[in-house]
Amino acid sequence: MPGRAELLLPLADDELVLGWRDSEWTGVAPFLEEDVAFSSIAQNEIGHARALYELSVRGEGGGGEVDELALGRAAEEYRCAPLVTAALPEWEDTIARRILYELADALRIDALTGSDDAEVAGVARKIQREERYHWAHAEMWLERLLGDDEGRARLEAAVGRLWGATLGLLEPPLRPALEAEAARRFPFPLRGEPVERAAAPPGFEPLWEEMTAVRRLVPHGQW
Repeated sequence: MPGRAELLLPLADDELVLGWRDSEWTGVAPFLEEDVAFSSIAQNEIGHARALYELSVRGEGGGGEVDELALGRAAEEYRCAPLVTAALPEWEDTIARRILYELADALRIDALTGSDDAEVAGVARKIQREERYHWAHAEMWLERLLGDDEGRARLEAAVGRLWGATLGLLEPPLRPALEAEAARRFPFPLRGEPVERAAAPPGFEPLWEEMTAVRRLVPHGQW
């Protein structure tokens, strides 16, 4: 049975980094509604990351500091997945990632709601409730893109580029459920080997430098 930090840190890091990536669309999204939506989703993801970091700190005896765990580690100490670290300047890839992440994230959050650790299960249920808005947004885009031939073609290409990284977001026992859910949602085949987590995945170090710049200027500052 993995310890609490071992269980939660990959998820917390994913939520933090994806929230940061989503926030990059603030002010530059192609529609005003998406500007607002992505800003809101980014805030939620970062809030979820904080809740998970807090649980991780308490799981290690309460001696750690949440901000230090979130922003004080070296780049190679983060456990985020390549799906969330990737810089995706094309809107269609960002929307495909949004849909795929929600499909995968729903499975692992649901698994955590059944944890024997009551605190973990409680936080997972809270996150699950808040994630309903994220899925509603993703599902809206899925239906919109599948509504015409051009949208379907662009979605198929973008999902194809990201599918291996999406599989790598989950631990192996949950991957068959993700494949089944994707087969139900997407009217096209998905192929690719999982892109596994690794220390400082491609594209992460520049993002890490940006994320942690203020923290590194005043390492023990109180904000």
